[in-house]
Amino acid sequence: MPQPLMELFPTSLRHVLEQLPAFVMESLEEIRIRENRPLEISYGSRFSFVREDGTLTDEFRAAYVPSKEQCRALLERVTNHSVYAVEEELRRGYVTVPGGHRIGLAGRTVLDKGLVSHLRDIAGFNVRMARARIGFGAQVLPGLLDFKSRTIRHTLIVSPPQQGKTTLIRDIARCISSGEWCHPGALDWGSRKVGIVDERSEIAASERGVPTFDLGPRCDVLDACPKAEGIMMMLRSLSPEVIVVDEIGRPEDAEALNEAIHAGVRVLATAHASDLSDVFARPVLAKLAADGVFGNYVLLSRVGGKVEHRIVSAEEAVQETSRRYSRTIGATPRDAPWGTALPVASVVTPSPALVTVKARPMPAIRSPDLTAARGNDDD
Repeated sequence: MPQPLMELFPTSLRHVLEQLPAFVMESLEEIRIRENRPLEISYGSRFSFVREDGTLTDEFRAAYVPSKEQCRALLERVTNHSVYAVEEELRRGYVTVPGGHRIGLAGRTVLDKGLVSHLRDIAGFNVRMARARIGFGAQVLPGLLDFKSRTIRHTLIVSPPQQGKTTLIRDIARCISSGEWCHPGALDWGSRKVGIVDERSEIAASERGVPTFDLGPRCDVLDACPKAEGIMMMLRSLSPEVIVVDEIGRPEDAEALNEAIHAGVRVLATAHASDLSDVFARPVLAKLAADGVFGNYVLLSRVGGKVEHRIVSAEEAVQETSRRYSRTIGATPRDAPWGTALPVASVVTPSPALVTVKARPMPAIRSPDLTAARGNDDD
C-alpha cells in the first residue's frame, strides 16, 4: 500500500493494516472500515476479515472492530480537517485522495428539495486502491485499431464495478499518447493527442493539475471536471484526437459524446454493466448504440484472479442481444467458482428489434503521410 495512503489511517488502525501478509498487500483492492463492525478487505477475487494482529479470518466475530473515534479521525484526515471543503464530493458519496484512491462514504443523507445535499453521521468507508498496470492495454488495444484512419475506433469498455475498467483505459490512453500501438501493422504510426476528462480524479490522479500516473507525453487532463462539460471544453480549446472518459450514463454525457464524434474525435469510454444486454437496457447507452456511436465493445470479466476481455463489434453486439436466452438477474459474485450461476430469477427475452444500429461512416481524421517522419503527424 502506498505510504501516503497508509498515513491517512489513525495510528492504531494503521498498525493493524501494516501487519497484513505481503501477498495480500500486493493485490489489495479495497479496505472497508465500518464503525463498530468488523474490518474487511478485498484482494484479488477474495475477501476476508482482519484480526488485530493483521492475520486473515473468515469468521467476522474474530475480526478487529474500528471504533467511533477511529472513524471520526479517519474522516478528518480524508477531508483534510475541513468537511465543508469537500462538500461537493460528500454530495456524491466519495472523496478522492492523492494517488487517485477513491474513498466511498456511507452515512445519513441530508436532502434539499428531494435531492441529496450532502452526507452526515459518516460511519462507513470503502478505500479503493488505484494502481497503474503498465502493459495492461497492450492486450486489448490491437483489437480496437482503425487501420484506415491510423487511430482507434470509438470504443465502450463494459463490466461490473471493480473489474479493471479504469486501469485499462488509463493504460490505453498512455499507449495512444506514446504511439505504442502494440500491433505490427502500426509500427510507423505516430502518437495521438489524448484528452482525459477525469471527473473523479481516478484516471490521472492529478495533484495540483499534474497527473501522477504515466499517461504518455501527449496527454491533457481536465481534473475533477464533469464529463459532459469537460468534453465540450476539450473540443473548444485543446484539440484532442482521442477523448477518454470514465463511467458514462447520463443524457448530457451522450450529447457531449455525439458532439465529439461529429467533430472528428475518437472516443474511449467506460460504463457499468454486467453484459451487453445490460448496456442495451440502459436508456442512455441504448440510444448511443442505436445511433451507431460505438464501433467496438470490450467486455471485462474475472475468472479467478485473472481479468479476461472480449471485443465485440457493434453488429455482433446487436446479434447477441437479439437472441432468445435465459439469464440470471444481476452479476455472478466474483468469488463464485468459474461457470457457477446464481438461481435463475426470471427469463429475459429481448426483442430483436429493440436496438437497430445505424450505419455511420467514420469521420475523416488527418493522418500523417506514410513517408513523413514519426512525430510530425500533427503539423
